[in-house]
Amino acid sequence: MAAVFCFTNVIIRSVCRHHNKNFLICQSVNNQLRSFSNSIRKSIVKPLSSNGDAEYDLVVIGGGSGGLSAAKEASNLGAKVAVLDYVTPSPQGTKWGLGGTCVNVGCIPKKLMHQAALLGEAIEDSKSYGWQFPDPENIHHDWETLKDAVQAHIKSVNWVTRVELRDKKVEYVNGLGKFIDPYTIQAQTKQGERKLTSKYFLIACGGRPRYPDIPGALEYGITSDDVFSLQCPPDIGLECAGFLRGLGYDATVMVRSVPLRGFDQQMANIVAAEMEEKGVKFLEKCIPKAVEKQPDGKLKVSWTNENNEEFSDIYDNILFAMGRRALTREMDVAAAGVKVAGDGEKIDAVNEQTNVPHIYAVGDVLYKKPELTPVAIVAGRLLARRLFGNSSLNMDYDNVATTIFTPLEYGCVGLSEETANKRYGPDNIEIYHAYYKPTEFFIPQKNIKNCYLKVVALREGDQKVLGMHFIGPQAGEVIQGFAAAIKCNLTVNILMNTVGIHPTIAEEFTRINITKRSGKDPNPASCCS
Repeated sequence: MAAVFCFTNVIIRSVCRHHNKNFLICQSVNNQLRSFSNSIRKSIVKPLSSNGDAEYDLVVIGGGSGGLSAAKEASNLGAKVAVLDYVTPSPQGTKWGLGGTCVNVGCIPKKLMHQAALLGEAIEDSKSYGWQFPDPENIHHDWETLKDAVQAHIKSVNWVTRVELRDKKVEYVNGLGKFIDPYTIQAQTKQGERKLTSKYFLIACGGRPRYPDIPGALEYGITSDDVFSLQCPPDIGLECAGFLRGLGYDATVMVRSVPLRGFDQQMANIVAAEMEEKGVKFLEKCIPKAVEKQPDGKLKVSWTNENNEEFSDIYDNILFAMGRRALTREMDVAAAGVKVAGDGEKIDAVNEQTNVPHIYAVGDVLYKKPELTPVAIVAGRLLARRLFGNSSLNMDYDNVATTIFTPLEYGCVGLSEETANKRYGPDNIEIYHAYYKPTEFFIPQKNIKNCYLKVVALREGDQKVLGMHFIGPQAGEVIQGFAAAIKCNLTVNILMNTVGIHPTIAEEFTRINITKRSGKDPNPASCCS
């Protein structure tokens, strides 16, 4: 069985048409009206760009979720749009098609492999429910079959994305673009260099994984860019370390600081504890020093701990999950006058607008904004509506829900306990919490000690909910609905007076009544109490 190793600093982790005659006639009329409306608006509103002879209304640099969302919406609104997208191969030679990180090397393949691990666990659970297997010793997982299935799905999405751009009359340029002045992008394509001018530009280039500055990292290490297409099973961060262990492979995670930095740390530690109990090994507060290839092809990893003690071990793969860096330098945003912030790579934009009025940015390239696909999609769509549809609605980056797809999932929305205490003060915060028993865990007698949730709220009045955190099966599905409730100013009073669906795990949020301040036991007395 392959041994895999991962160094991680922080875990960051589609349209239906009715093809009837009446619809097509109405659509034609709508298009004519929209075109007329746009021509009137453009004759009245002075464009932000000083380039009156621009070839396009909008040029998007980056073919990921945010850029594609903005491009398609802008085209729907009558704008002439081009999208530039090119994937520079990783140090290991991996590249992919149109669609960005999420589709190709992020959310989609990760969730599919997470599902594969859950199915393996379900096979074991099913025995307790009466399912019988003639030859249980021969039940095993084949990595190549899973990898090929995942890659086939990704390629189908790449193709559908290209067809959709064509149908929406968005020009797709498979080229590496960079600014040469505030109104011009130079694209390097297979056919040669090409210059594109536009009234507006949207920087949606996303990012690529970081590597540590240590010997052997680039030569022998892999990242999330490579992990889902390797011929043998690798490892990445907490999420993939979890599904790999679930598939039966050994996994070791080296953590430089804390697990899931930026998330509620009590919840993060529970997630890590659950993974340890399932066989994932953790090396805490350690820093890698070198990666050396051995004569047999395996990799020797050397590291030091917080006491500066030196260690080393042999692994089949080493994967770096240290976050991602924005590709603004490669785009030469400085040539357009765009300023970067923080680490000198990300853009501190206001309502997606950079310091250069006609240049915008969405997605992972933004400074101190959630690095999440749905965030980029909504932000890109709303931006296009403001530029070409007379909308004034801005993106709301607060209370965005997210989920970590570890074997026992962690979903959250709103503030962590630490952030709430810092922002409002511990005396003004109430923390409701509870352990619970998922019904589906009863018969297999599965470990339930890490099934936990908490609600972060203000103490005053009806106790406005500031954050909700859930560890357990289907956490992403559970937390999504409550995210909408928080957007509608959910209170603890409303939550407690909501009737839950029994027996479900989501109903556990409606049963909270114990606070940390009370010191009472948060363990449930029974499933129906």
